[in-house]
Parts: sequence; structure tokens; C-alpha cells
Amino acid sequence: MAANEQELKVFISGRDSTCGECNEELGRSAWITLAEAQGALCLSCSDLDHLAFLPTGSAALTRRAKKYSTLWAVVLKWSRARKRYERQGLLVEETALQRAEDECSKDEDERAAARARAAERRTALDSEYVVRFARRIRELFANCPPNREAAIAEHACQKYSNRVGRSADAKAFDEDAVRLAVIAHVRHVETGYDGLLVQGVPREEARRRVAGEVESTLRAWSLS
Repeated sequence: MAANEQELKVFISGRDSTCGECNEELGRSAWITLAEAQGALCLSCSDLDHLAFLPTGSAALTRRAKKYSTLWAVVLKWSRARKRYERQGLLVEETALQRAEDECSKDEDERAAARARAAERRTALDSEYVVRFARRIRELFANCPPNREAAIAEHACQKYSNRVGRSADAKAFDEDAVRLAVIAHVRHVETGYDGLLVQGVPREEARRRVAGEVESTLRAWSLS
């Protein structure tokens, strides 16, 4: 997450730096601020060297430390892979960090229970979605084998899978999206498609070879 314009920023330099005020050679990976006239400034010259570093990782600890710290700065580092600055944590006052850690240790059990309840709610909502997706499959393909709609839905809608069942259209139970999920199932389960892949047949060619079987199966499953 990038910092907003109002936040005080400290950068972990990716190259050799020299403080524009005290002229100290800071070397590579120095923690600096940027001043318009002077360029890079070390934390001492920026009056930030008394702050403690709090890495990212605990939202509750970060939120509380930031709340109790009169002065704080977001720490950023350039990501070559993502071509952007990314948060590494915060610099906060020692007393604020200690207070935040004390509070977090006292209510950790309560927050853990809240996380568990939230996870249960998400699981229940996801289960309901899979059931509704399966119901939509049965509506469109009334003659598919018994319980097959459940197997297709569970596979297509698996969380974090990036499969068709996780798309926005699928979540709206769009007919085309549901059909794509059924096609994928039929291709793998009702045809020799996987065997062709094992033999080294290119994916597009394998799909072309089984296309007739797929369409025939879909028509059979769709008949009223």
C-alpha cells in the first residue's frame, strides 16, 4: 500500500546516499527523508532518529501505535518487481509502541475470537454461494448426473483458485459463466481431453478434438 501525500515518509534507499545536511556518507539501504532543497537527509538530521521501527504484520498493533504516537512516519522501500514503493512499517515513539504492545497482549484472546467468528461467517457465506451455484447448474442442465452439479460447483467456486466460479459474472449466476464451468468439467471428466494432454497434444488442439463430445454432452444434459 502506498503512502498518501500527507504522511511523513522515510525511504529505505536503494543506492548509496549522502546526507545533504551533515554530509555523512550513509551507504546503501540508508533510511532517509527527502528535502526539496537538501535532497536526502539522515534520520538524525530529520529529527526522527528517536523513533522505533514497527514492521508491518499486525494491523491492531500498527493502528494503536500510530494512534498513540504524536510523531510517526511511514517507511517505504522501492519494489523492483512491482515498480512501486511499498510499506515496510512505521516509525513511532517508543512510549506509543510500548502502550500499543501492552494493549494488544491484554486483548489478544478477544481479537482471536473475533477473527474466528469472522472466518466462520465467511465460510458460511461461501458455502451458501456454492449451493446456489450448484442450483443454477441444475436449472440450466437438468439432466446432468445426480449430484454432479455439486461437484462442478465446488471445483469451480473454490476460494483463491481464480477459476470461473470466482468471477464477477459467476457470482451473479450469469448463464454464460455457469456454462463455462460446466464445459470445463465435461472436458476433463467426460472426454479423453486429459489423456491427449498427457500424450503431448497442444492444449488448443486437444480442445478442438474433444469439442464435439463436449457439445454432445451439454445438449444431453440440457434436454428437458
